[in-house]
Amino acid sequence: MNTPATLLSSSPERCVIVINQQLTAGHAANAAAVMALTLGQRHPSLVGAPLIDADHREHPGLIPIGISVLVADSEQLTQLHQHVLNDDEMDGIIFPVEGQQTTDYAAFREAVAIVPTGNLALLGIALAGKKKVVRKLTGKLGLLG
Repeated sequence: MNTPATLLSSSPERCVIVINQQLTAGHAANAAAVMALTLGQRHPSLVGAPLIDADHREHPGLIPIGISVLVADSEQLTQLHQHVLNDDEMDGIIFPVEGQQTTDYAAFREAVAIVPTGNLALLGIALAGKKKVVRKLTGKLGLLG
């Protein structure tokens, strides 16, 4: 995958998380949360200005452009991953199936290390990029839930 410094000259215009439609609600929420955290780390500009409540207390900012959580089947996730691998203007974060098979991150990394890129089975993928490109790729997918 590309690194954010090499692909997006400005902040992403659109972000989506696409989850494997076969996941239970708990596993889907876990996959989405993990990818969202990494997306925020890779693109700090996605975090909006702090929220100030009526008591003048400051709360951390949220993503001002929103983030849709969509569903797809395994084949569609693989296609999205292939597109990201070949597009220097799109960032993608994958969540391989091995990520929910262990709570040991070192074991997770070892499991992924023996799988060729084209054979990775995905539970989800997060996409960030230009609005038009992201919509073209995900516009026909349904919302999670």
